[in-house]
Amino acid sequence: MSRDRYVDFLRAWAILLVVLGHWLITGLIRHPDGTLTAPEMLRALPWTQWLTLGFQIMPLFFLAGGHAAGGSWARRRDAGGSAAGWVGQRAVRLLLPTAVYSGLVLLAIGVCAPLGVDPATLAMVGWAMAMQFWFLPVYLLISALTPALYALHERWGPRVPLVMGAVGFGVGSLVAVVGPPRSALVEAVGAVNYLLVWGVVYQLGFCWRDGSLSEGGRPAPVALAAGGGAVFAALVGPGPFPVSLILVTGQDPSNTDPPSAALLAWAVAQVGVALWIAPAVRGALEGDRVRRAVRVLGSGSMALYLWHMLPVLIAAAAFYLTGLAPQPGYGSAGWWALRVPWLLVLGAVLAGVVRALRPLERRLASADRAVRPDAGLRGAAAWRMWAGLGVSVWALVFFAGHGFAPAGVFPAPAAAGLAAGTALLAFPHRGGVPADTEGGADLADGRDGPGDERGRRGDERGGRGDDGKRADDGERGDDGERGDDGEFARRGRGGR
Repeated sequence: MSRDRYVDFLRAWAILLVVLGHWLITGLIRHPDGTLTAPEMLRALPWTQWLTLGFQIMPLFFLAGGHAAGGSWARRRDAGGSAAGWVGQRAVRLLLPTAVYSGLVLLAIGVCAPLGVDPATLAMVGWAMAMQFWFLPVYLLISALTPALYALHERWGPRVPLVMGAVGFGVGSLVAVVGPPRSALVEAVGAVNYLLVWGVVYQLGFCWRDGSLSEGGRPAPVALAAGGGAVFAALVGPGPFPVSLILVTGQDPSNTDPPSAALLAWAVAQVGVALWIAPAVRGALEGDRVRRAVRVLGSGSMALYLWHMLPVLIAAAAFYLTGLAPQPGYGSAGWWALRVPWLLVLGAVLAGVVRALRPLERRLASADRAVRPDAGLRGAAAWRMWAGLGVSVWALVFFAGHGFAPAGVFPAPAAAGLAAGTALLAFPHRGGVPADTEGGADLADGRDGPGDERGRRGDERGGRGDDGKRADDGERGDDGERGDDGEFARRGRGGR
């Protein structure tokens, strides 16, 4: 198997820090009248903005995505597949679970609003449940551009992210220099950095895969880490940018809205460090326990990403609305000490949520195989796919910017847009073939399919397939079906 376990590790590590970071910054206060508020920690406690240097881990998602997507698209193209088919298959993989999650949240909003639930509470809950959505439209757009980006890579190699980075640095500098209030034109130009900055990291994933960027103590990783770190220090020290790598209300310029020159420098430095430590981490991944832990996180990555704020709402209702939770001063030593049991409680609740979602995850995996677009999608069906992708991205952008209940109101146009976009992507072209032969491409690649589930059971029992070979960590199933982590299960060679 050509699967690179280090790519899986990067994705698992990133999703773990995303979840912990969101939980850490969520601090609730119960007021005498029984209402709850959630102060913005990075604003209320400015020194905590330094913590974002460790928790802004999204570059690893785009690096791993570029690494896997480059090979996936090259294989599909060489086999005669179309760009529309490849993009459609990957979009469906992300949008099906996202649409189900969004539908359930919107259903709850739609039920609570007519019952007279406080609009401010609905707005806060709707925002909490959509706070992670900014990643999805950006990743979908970059995935849609993969065929063109990879063609540029094949022709010009590392010069492509270099030019993209230079343009992105210029755009970020322009936004910072203009300052508020900015014209609509400047805002539009700044928004291009969502594709340029994150596209640089994605493009570096292509370079990493083909060997243009070496690993370990080679010059390229060290140069990326040292150069990116030095530029970041210059931009946030004497330069105009704040240290926070997560959006802080009222802070201008921001490093994330849109992505700034400083965030670009930090992302490059993070890529360099990731490549530098790769050989050492690969050695650690040889252990069975570590590898299985990575696999568990990877297999549930989409569920973790989408549902990790639900435990906050459950804990808020159980401990804060009831007055059971202690209320030390916000930011005090006692408050920080309570962060430990807070994280443990949320972790236990999330484990229960993920376990309860397993049947839904399996149904989504089956639905993915049933509605996946054809590999050679062309003509009118291809145009429907592109239209569906565009409408879905628009709806996700709305949710990312406004939440699921802006001002406590049900967002009917965005809800209809996501439903229509997902339907256009999934419905009109059935009978697709497996999308990838390698995992690690995106959040949904870790979902278990029948082959993976049976293979894992064989691995846990130490079982052997019909040819006497042991099932390899769930990667080969006994019925030849493809698992959703992007690998093929070989017929007759999984543990039964």
